Amino acid sequence: MCHCILHQINSFKNIVTPYLTHKCSSVKMSEQQMDCALDLMRRLPPQQIEKNLSDLIDLVPSLCEDLLSSVDQPLKIAKDKESGKDYLLCDYNRDGDSYRSPWSNTYDPPLEDGSMPSEKLRKLEIDANHAFDQYRELYFEGGVSSVYLWDLEHGFAGVILIKKAGDGSKKIKGCWDSIHVVEVQEKTTGRSAHYKLTSTAMLWLQTNKHGSGTMNLGGSLTRQVEQDWPISETSPHIANIGRMVEDMENKIRNTLNEIYFGKTKDIVNGLRSVQTLADQRQQAALRQDLAAALQRRNANN
Repeated sequence: MCHCILHQINSFKNIVTPYLTHKCSSVKMSEQQMDCALDLMRRLPPQQIEKNLSDLIDLVPSLCEDLLSSVDQPLKIAKDKESGKDYLLCDYNRDGDSYRSPWSNTYDPPLEDGSMPSEKLRKLEIDANHAFDQYRELYFEGGVSSVYLWDLEHGFAGVILIKKAGDGSKKIKGCWDSIHVVEVQEKTTGRSAHYKLTSTAMLWLQTNKHGSGTMNLGGSLTRQVEQDWPISETSPHIANIGRMVEDMENKIRNTLNEIYFGKTKDIVNGLRSVQTLADQRQQAALRQDLAAALQRRNANN
């Protein structure tokens, strides 16, 4: 992992340095810089995304807008002054320097002409927030969730945000951030709709125990799926989106478990042995004796 990160850093520097020295403005150079920057961000710890992103922007200011729109950052929490409930901040509920709360539908700091969903969509947004609030409690047993919807020309779009952070009470710190962006295009018949879901999950864990010491583990995954679902009273938009989000999160969790936890376990098991050196030598000697006995038997036959 360290080798990969150092290789990416060196590759990024090799591309950035000529740019800073000769101020090359070609499209090809800019695309190479962007590819290397994104590749590097995927390999750096998720809990340091903000710092690493800021460092990259300082290094190449021309990539600022592209990087901010392409790199998902850990979600931040704010409190609704009217309801007293927590909600999550992201670009999808931001207008200028203000953020809209899904509970009171107001901006903080106050904004007179901030973008708002239509009345029909606002009702759907309220129901979706209550539904995913229950989903979060059942799956994560805590944390914060928020749902934001906005109108499109032929349908609507929305984002489902979930954040669960560990408090470190059991000598384990960590955080799960999931961002699900969904686009809904209703068919002309009105009986079905096309759903496009893009999901990103960021996970990091840090343990600090006497027996194992300090260990950091983290990463992120992005997946996309498209599907058609019928629309009815028994299968409304919230139920269809909920099924897709639930299936996607389960797949991402399983993938993270296989990639990060499974691979780490294999590496640790390869570095240490639960058997003593004397037992290993005894087993090796037994194998040699068995092999020699089989060879003598075959020679006699």
